[in-house]
Amino acid sequence: MAVRLDAMDRKILSALQRDAGMSLDGIAQEVGSSKTPVWNRIRRLREAGVIQRQTVILDAEALGFEACFFVLVRTAEHEAGWQERFLEAVKARPEVMEAHRLAGDIDYVLKVRVPNARAYDAFYQALISEVKIYNVTALLSMEEIKSTTMLPL
Repeated sequence: MAVRLDAMDRKILSALQRDAGMSLDGIAQEVGSSKTPVWNRIRRLREAGVIQRQTVILDAEALGFEACFFVLVRTAEHEAGWQERFLEAVKARPEVMEAHRLAGDIDYVLKVRVPNARAYDAFYQALISEVKIYNVTALLSMEEIKSTTMLPL
């Protein structure tokens, strides 16, 4: 169920999405309020689960993770046991940045960040050794055009 947000909540959330490390004073000044009401709203938004956690966004390429693959997974297995093993394997792999179960011809898509193609192959070999997969297609991203974690509030 969606949480009801007013204009002030949206301004606060927008400021936090841009820079979660912004001081309470900075947020209050940006949204045109004082610290105490802003802090109370942030606390309420955390308690409601709207704000899940604060984190830092790192530059993957600067850290040597130059290859981004989108991995399309098809399976012939659709029982709960297979899915459980697959999800455990995917969640345990730090290379997997995102994983989505899809409707349509492809069952899952994974976003995988690795240093290079050899590292992707090691990831692939490890994954298929842990769980049986019918078909895997890896697509190498040639250029990241847009990437954001910001929701359009």
